[in-house]
Amino acid sequence: MAEEVLDFDCPRCSNSVSDRYYGPCEACREQLRATMKRTGEAAEAAEYEPKMNVVPNAVASKE
Repeated sequence: MAEEVLDFDCPRCSNSVSDRYYGPCEACREQLRATMKRTGEAAEAAEYEPKMNVVPNAVASKE
């Protein structure tokens, strides 16, 4: 399939753009990448604590 180039106005800055896909122009994409970029944050998981009603060896304690 041939790659068609679309001519449209950038939805963000209204400049004329020729691109394969509809969306912000390259300048707007660069600006969005610079302003919206976030770094990953490490999340600490709480240590597992069983409920009080959990018996560790319930099968072995049956009589």
